[in-house]
Amino acid sequence: MGRLRNAKIHVERAIKQRKIFMIQGHYPVIRCLLRRRGWVEKKMVHHLGTTLPPPHKNLDSSVMGDSDTTEDEDEDEDEAFWPPQLFDFDDLLEFDDLHGTHAVMSRMVRDEIPYFIWTTRRNVLDCRFLSKDQMINHYARAGSFTTKVGLCLNLRNLLWFEEADADSFFPRCYRLGAEDDKKAFIGDKQPKKQEKKPVTVSPEFVDEALCACKEHLNNMAHVDIDKDMEAPLYLSPEAWSLFLQRYYQVVHEGAELRYLDTQVQRCEDILQQLRAVVPQMDMEGDRNIWIVKPGAKSRGRGIVCMDHLEEMLKLVDSNPMMMKGGNSVHLCNNSIQKHLENSCHRHPLLPSDNMWSSQKFQAHLQEMGAPNAWSTIIVPGMKAAVIHALQTSQDTVQCRKASFELYGADFVFGEDFQPWLIEINASPTMAPSTAVTAQLCAGVQADTLRVVIDRRLDHSCDTGAFELIYKQPITTSPPSTGRPSCLLPVCSDPRGGASD
Repeated sequence: MGRLRNAKIHVERAIKQRKIFMIQGHYPVIRCLLRRRGWVEKKMVHHLGTTLPPPHKNLDSSVMGDSDTTEDEDEDEDEAFWPPQLFDFDDLLEFDDLHGTHAVMSRMVRDEIPYFIWTTRRNVLDCRFLSKDQMINHYARAGSFTTKVGLCLNLRNLLWFEEADADSFFPRCYRLGAEDDKKAFIGDKQPKKQEKKPVTVSPEFVDEALCACKEHLNNMAHVDIDKDMEAPLYLSPEAWSLFLQRYYQVVHEGAELRYLDTQVQRCEDILQQLRAVVPQMDMEGDRNIWIVKPGAKSRGRGIVCMDHLEEMLKLVDSNPMMMKGGNSVHLCNNSIQKHLENSCHRHPLLPSDNMWSSQKFQAHLQEMGAPNAWSTIIVPGMKAAVIHALQTSQDTVQCRKASFELYGADFVFGEDFQPWLIEINASPTMAPSTAVTAQLCAGVQADTLRVVIDRRLDHSCDTGAFELIYKQPITTSPPSTGRPSCLLPVCSDPRGGASD
């Protein structure tokens, strides 16, 4: 009876202070830390009329990259891969509720309004019917930067927001399902049936390549602005198709390329000119290898690497179900790695779970002779990329003052340590899949609550490893647009994570 009386007092205090929370999904860290703050959980029940059916997919919004459906929220947490030895929050919760006190308190607040809602799916609740005091961990219409299509499209508008070049941090990307992007990708020249491959390719092929590069440089310098639209291209569609065939024969089929000594210096000169205006020159290589990714899949599924144009177009134009097959090439994706067996030839110093903390990665940079790369190139580059992605998406994401969201950005680093943004994920998994994420994910969740709950009462409170990296004044748009042009503070975690 004493425990029941204390539970009732605790519930009454929580209701008065509006400390009722609701969680959908397996988040023991969030649940434990909220309880420590005096919050009481209202169990999420799906038949009370608070849930909604999955949103109807709007074709136009999906194409524009501002759909509510993002890649990762379609997936449930991978609870089967939660090594208990890495995490003790579940044990702590069980110990904390040995006598069923929290279960009793949950029943006491079953008719109360939750003021903090954490869900894995944004369609569980309709934000339009939430009061201004109710906080939820999602924004609507975030697909403009949490889908590959949205990120690809919106970053093309970066020049309208900032004097920056998206090609300097976001790898060249095309939507092969859109006709205009497909034409831009293949140069509006459909490949023809392969001819019988020759044993050698003549020096004229080099001259054609040099002229094509020169024409590209002229286009980038807008030298062609006064060019007659009816003027023929240097290479006709038929000649360009033949040029592509010769390229594949040299690069992929072992044909011998014959060239003149006088062509070598011309090639070096044109490459230097290209390198000065093409930020991705060094990362593109010479074998035409592309990563082909389905537009709305997560965790490395459906990804293939391809190097032949006709094969890529065949895949895109075929049955979309072909894109659903697994492929183990997204090697920095932990959900893929956990199913693979490590090679016996791997370096002995690499961890068995294929993941380093940022501290370990920085130590590696020190050993490489680049002690300042982390603080002067990598971190500033990652911050800038995230800021630019959100700048270009701010007019499509639905602004709601009592909302917040935790995103996960994936980067890959070049040999010059320059970070390249691969994608930004909504609802990143908080599963402690490795020794690194067991510590990191718990810290991220704890710091998130510091930012969204503690800081509301005390702006000088400790926010852990989160820092404010950008702040834009809130302005109101003209009434006709209906979209406030605002950007919420962006936070990064310099404490570290996987070096992938």
